[in-house]
Amino acid sequence: MNITLVKEQAISAEPRINDRIRVPEVRLVGPNGEQVGIVRVEDALRLAAEADLDLVEVAPQAKPPVAKLMDFGKFKYEAAMKARESRKNQVNTVIKEIKLRPKIDQHDYDTKKGHVVRFLSAGDKVKVTIMFRGREQSRPELGFRLLQKLAEDVQELAFIESAPKQDGRNMVMVLGPTKKKAEARAEDRRRREAEKAAKAVPEPQAETPVSSEAPEAGQVAAEEAAK
Repeated sequence: MNITLVKEQAISAEPRINDRIRVPEVRLVGPNGEQVGIVRVEDALRLAAEADLDLVEVAPQAKPPVAKLMDFGKFKYEAAMKARESRKNQVNTVIKEIKLRPKIDQHDYDTKKGHVVRFLSAGDKVKVTIMFRGREQSRPELGFRLLQKLAEDVQELAFIESAPKQDGRNMVMVLGPTKKKAEARAEDRRRREAEKAAKAVPEPQAETPVSSEAPEAGQVAAEEAAK
């Protein structure tokens, strides 16, 4: 029983075409979108056959239903390609995490900041966590100032999506990239293609200099004959 229901749903998911359109008349749309008007379904099928096209019911709920003349096979192919391209360009949101200590030294800070810059440049969000230990928990302003400093250092690449807030022993801030992930990927792809093209261009060879002082071969032969 369930299998039968699934099959019926799959069949009804596609629009009715040609002889499957069982209504007396349709509002016909031409292949280029022009409005033909309300015609008998027999006449619409005849026009479709003459143009070597299909009659496709595009709005079955209308009164009368709207049908269009089109190449249904081509239409399905283009729709599938668009859906595939849409899935290809769809990117999942990724949140990277960087953990810092409130009394981090400058070298470690620069290293961590480099990771944040790399993640943001790739279009990813970054969750920055300040970890407090022991007496550090009584100095939350240290973590707040550190997060503010980091946000200012990467302000060209990110905005503060979630302001710093205390979360138990930690303080958390989320940075959102100003550049979308799809844009970052496209930019990275263009950069790699440009680098590849640059490597493919051969370097110009240096021309061998010709000395103006060297006598031509004919002149040397003539001087030898004169001797």
